[in-house]
Amino acid sequence: MSNKVHVKTGDTVILRTGKYDYKFKNKDKDRLTGKVLEVSPKEGKVIVEGFNMITKHVKPTQMNQSGNIVRAEAPIYACKVQLVCPLCGKPTRVGHAVVDGKKQRQCKKCGKTFE
Repeated sequence: MSNKVHVKTGDTVILRTGKYDYKFKNKDKDRLTGKVLEVSPKEGKVIVEGFNMITKHVKPTQMNQSGNIVRAEAPIYACKVQLVCPLCGKPTRVGHAVVDGKKQRQCKKCGKTFE
């Protein structure tokens, strides 16, 4: 299994398949966008804000006097999300180009490089 992931922390991505949160009024899955919070290349998963929400039951402890139910994002496979180009705003695949001796990512739709 490859340890490369096509998205980085801080990227805006669009959900292509899988679970979606009930809080979104638009049920069209292709229109759900979010920001990548964490990337785990070893597992090939990403955590995106607002996607794949789960509930955790937290027991009362010495530090947390009252137990409660916490909603948190669970990881999803990176292949289920697609990068949204910061320049043209369209979902796109990622290419690579060398500009001024630096390797940068390139939008396959508009052809411009970004980082």
